[in-house]
Amino acid sequence: MQMNDILTKEDIKLLVDTFYQKIRENEILSPIFNRIIQDRWPQHLEKMYRFWQTVLLQEHTYFGSPFPPHAKLSVNQQHFDAWLGLWYTTIDNHFKGEKATEAKLRGDKMAVLFLSKIAYYKSNSSIPLI
Repeated sequence: MQMNDILTKEDIKLLVDTFYQKIRENEILSPIFNRIIQDRWPQHLEKMYRFWQTVLLQEHTYFGSPFPPHAKLSVNQQHFDAWLGLWYTTIDNHFKGEKATEAKLRGDKMAVLFLSKIAYYKSNSSIPLI
């Protein structure tokens, strides 16, 4: 099977749709995502298309800060490991190339940053800036 890099909005949609379908089926992650997103999956997916389109394709369609909605989640390293495992698998099953590698690196950086910020807010009485 010929795999291409992540180069178009359609590629972003394939990545996001496939990844979040795996999330929705994952025993560790689905309870968290489904509890928070509920019936707003189409809106969430649209936001994720714009986020990754901005990050990977430099097409600035996402505006906002990705961390604040995650600041008070009750998640730990196990959740981020599961998230990254699904992220890598999705990318490896569908894409190959420079942007695919960048997507993995961006996912790694985001996981480390989010986990450290969540841990900080759990251990301090600070309120995240939104």
